[in-house]
Amino acid sequence: MVHPPLTSLKRNCCFLGDILIPDFETAHRMAKAHCDAWTERNPEAVASRYAYNTTMGMNRSDPMTSQAEIAEMAAGFMANFPDLILKLDSVLVADHHMVYAWTFEGHHKDTGSHVKFSGWEEWDLDDDLKVIKSLGWYDNADYERQVAGE
Repeated sequence: MVHPPLTSLKRNCCFLGDILIPDFETAHRMAKAHCDAWTERNPEAVASRYAYNTTMGMNRSDPMTSQAEIAEMAAGFMANFPDLILKLDSVLVADHHMVYAWTFEGHHKDTGSHVKFSGWEEWDLDDDLKVIKSLGWYDNADYERQVAGE
């Protein structure tokens, strides 16, 4: 699947003065394209949704601070779950902030365990609709339990 460039996503945005603000449809398309990049196992496409000077933290971990780190993290999950599917569950948007909820599903390559867990990311967007800050959340204990096959 070819992911739409951010410029094509901007067409349904509105402006507050000179500031571009995504509407719900645009935010939904952004989150869907992000989930599709995960499902297609394309770490570079995942990372491309983030600004160059981004921060991304999951479950209060030390944040990643570059597209390269995000691509490396995504590639690790993709290697461990070769059949992974990331499904978009819902989107909320207000001004330059959005939240998208997702469900991750796949089989762990080493344990063979079927893993399915949900979470969400809170995104702050820049004027080009790139993610400048992301805080993500999921139940890591449940994830680890499922990977172990318990």
